[in-house]
Amino acid sequence: MSTPPLAGAGMPPGAFSGPQAQAAREVNTASLCRIGQETVQDIVFRTMEIFQLLRNMQLPNGVTYHTGTYQDRLGKLQEHLRQLSILFRKLRLVYDKCNENCAGLDPVPIEQLIPYVEEDGSKHDDRGAASQLRFASEEKREILEVNKKLKQKNQQLKQIMDQLRNLIWDINAMLAMRN
Repeated sequence: MSTPPLAGAGMPPGAFSGPQAQAAREVNTASLCRIGQETVQDIVFRTMEIFQLLRNMQLPNGVTYHTGTYQDRLGKLQEHLRQLSILFRKLRLVYDKCNENCAGLDPVPIEQLIPYVEEDGSKHDDRGAASQLRFASEEKREILEVNKKLKQKNQQLKQIMDQLRNLIWDINAMLAMRN
């Protein structure tokens, strides 16, 4: 899971040229979030690899072990830890850039995000709220009636299915006796 490099994320200032440099400088917040998500996935993957390496390593508890194998695994472990450190730095850069991009945005109150909350002028209208409450209770009553009818129909269908099952059983028994 490789991620595209960020401008300023360990790259020299003149690393890009032409349209690539323009695209790297104009990274929007959505693509930064995608890069951050991929970075988190890389961090999780590397961490799992580190735990796998640690599980396979033998502890130096007096048992003879191959020094070459131990040094090789230790080198892999140190390399994974170094890459993990780089990924965390990259994640911090993405986080800071997202915060910088979102700093000018006004926070939207949660109440405005809920679609059933009305405007401030109609909040004081008690008749509107009462009619909505009446409509909701009427709708709930209708739903309860439909559910009750549905349960009755289900019971009737179950009885019919049981009767058919018994009928088929009787027919099969008579056919078996006839042969």
